Amino acid sequence: MKKSKSSHQWLKNHEDDEYVKRARAEGYRSRASYKLLEIDARFNLLKPGATVIDLGAAPGGWCQVVIEKIGSQGTLIGIDLLEMEPIPGVTFIQGDFTEAEPFEQLLASLDGRPVDLVFSDMAPNLSGVKNIDQPRAAHLVELSIDFADQVLRPGGGLVCKCFEGDGIQEIRQQYRARYGAVVNFKPKASRDKSRELYLVGQSFSGKSVSRIENR
Repeated sequence: MKKSKSSHQWLKNHEDDEYVKRARAEGYRSRASYKLLEIDARFNLLKPGATVIDLGAAPGGWCQVVIEKIGSQGTLIGIDLLEMEPIPGVTFIQGDFTEAEPFEQLLASLDGRPVDLVFSDMAPNLSGVKNIDQPRAAHLVELSIDFADQVLRPGGGLVCKCFEGDGIQEIRQQYRARYGAVVNFKPKASRDKSRELYLVGQSFSGKSVSRIENR
């Protein structure tokens, strides 16, 4: 099938992208690795020996950055519905983190370790219809917040990809109810036209908070 002009232009832009080229040259699986590198440079989240969970880990670009930072004494568990090629030092679970069996596998992999950080770079499969895509994206963030409520140690942190639009203020409120410090951050590696940003929550209160409804 002949490619449309728009798909051809997207491919050209992708191939010309500075971060795509850097990822290939430096061995990262995704240009998204540079987003996490910028986030960590700004907030100094990843410490040697930390315990980290990466929600929506495939293809592994964020996992590569995390394992470099936390080292062999750290623990990194990635989970995704999609398969992911193995990365040395990373425990990977294929499944839905909101379902009981994958969640129990994750807890077993933690083996009682307190979780320092939860990351989510998840985004829904986009339809191009804003009124459909925005609620789906917001729901993924809410699920990540709920998950972090269950596993984070007091003082821990949560970083989620969000999109400016309907529902973002409610998400910010949920963050502020749980974290002592909440910052909106848009990495330079995010595409200029993208509405994405990252909500960085630090100093998790550890308090009992109400579960998110309508999961």
